[in-house]
Amino acid sequence: MLPVSVALKRSLLGALCLAALAGGTASCSKSFLDVDPQGQLPAEGFFETPEQAIEATNSIYGNLRSWPLVAFAHLAVTTLTSDDAEKGSVAGDASFLNDYDNFTFTSSQGILNDYWLGQYQGINLCNQVLANVPGISMDAALKNRLLAEAKFLRAHHYFNLVRAFGGVPLVLRPVTSSSTPDEINPLRNTREEVYAQIVTDLTEAGAVLPVSYPASDLGRATKGAALGLLAKVKLYQKQWAEVLALSDQVIGLGYSLAPDYEKMFRIAGENGPESIFEIQAQTIPGNCDASNSQWAEVQGARPQFGWGFFNPTADLENAYEPGDKRKDATILFRGETTAEGDKIDATAPNPRYNQKAYVPSSVDRACGYGKDQNIRLLRLGEVLLINAEAANELGQTTKALTAVNRVRARAGLAPLTTTDQAALRQAIWKERRLELAMENGDRFFDLVRQGRAGTVLRAQGKQFVDGKNEVFPIPQQQITITGGKLTQNPGY
Repeated sequence: MLPVSVALKRSLLGALCLAALAGGTASCSKSFLDVDPQGQLPAEGFFETPEQAIEATNSIYGNLRSWPLVAFAHLAVTTLTSDDAEKGSVAGDASFLNDYDNFTFTSSQGILNDYWLGQYQGINLCNQVLANVPGISMDAALKNRLLAEAKFLRAHHYFNLVRAFGGVPLVLRPVTSSSTPDEINPLRNTREEVYAQIVTDLTEAGAVLPVSYPASDLGRATKGAALGLLAKVKLYQKQWAEVLALSDQVIGLGYSLAPDYEKMFRIAGENGPESIFEIQAQTIPGNCDASNSQWAEVQGARPQFGWGFFNPTADLENAYEPGDKRKDATILFRGETTAEGDKIDATAPNPRYNQKAYVPSSVDRACGYGKDQNIRLLRLGEVLLINAEAANELGQTTKALTAVNRVRARAGLAPLTTTDQAALRQAIWKERRLELAMENGDRFFDLVRQGRAGTVLRAQGKQFVDGKNEVFPIPQQQITITGGKLTQNPGY
């Protein structure tokens, strides 16, 4: 595999000082993965050269694969709460995860605060770039592109936050020693205000970002990534005409479905023809601190490949039609032998594991399992289903069927033929579930936006409460830090 940009795959360590939002104080650390809330002010004179502008932007990408954003906190909030996944591992291991499986978590749950802080750390890195790079004397086109990348990534983080918590504080400038008390401990903005800022950031980013990059910069945000995420944001807002127009535009940018669904998730399939945006990951010999993604490791088949958490459910297994190629590509079964020749232990503690997180034993493990596995956040298969859903909601049945059937054909399934809008809606929702299962953490949020989270999740034995569990509680630590200025979500 041709390595992508050293700056992205081997992300910046030690070049950028962060401002920690947790206590409203700034901090400086040798690594953006190790933020000391009692540290020093950001290093003076850092944002002076074009190289430093690039390094600062690269640090945002590096942060995407940090522990709070890809491991326990992320998977508990986005995946374990759905009908696609169950806790896994063994009974007494990380038993606090059962609270997410059962919807018995509280505002004091530690990894909930990790999820919140991880997103805001990413936002502050974006804000550092957006506040400081404009003052650097450098090529104007490169400067504008870096600013657009930061806007795209800030929108990504706020989209995660608004879906998880509803309205959250909009922090659009870096927190510094000169920040006002209101800037350090801001009030919550409304859900609508957060979505408006996301739309603004993505619209501005999409107008600047290129359609593609040379190999040296592969993995950076593109026009397709900005417009594709904007289409997804509009999907959650049910703005169907805009969803359709945006997804049409992305489909026309030259992406193509990967011919082999299973191989798309192997390392050789990274950044392939279907890929629109992926979190880049790679083992870096001699630098395990930078080889830090644990997304695959925490889900790998226990004990051979990882920790064995966040496993596909029997309900997900049974949802696939006979002959659907995506089933075996998504679920790694106890006792099976993979195409790469790995025999999964027949006595493994769990019957199913996430095959999309599987990395063959032949891949380097010098820094731990699965450090080379990119995380697929947006690809053409999803955009086609977004397009199909919008077309169906607008009564454009033929267009909807064309888009969804492209996805089904790749899966080895017969085309859908129904012209009934309600029936087609259900069919598209099912295709979205199966196409993206165990992949990008959308299933719970999809059930909420579709208005059927309670019905579906209670049928799986989860203690979902309507009018409460559509969002998570604001972490109590954040409410305490602000002296009660942050208000709690209803029911918590």
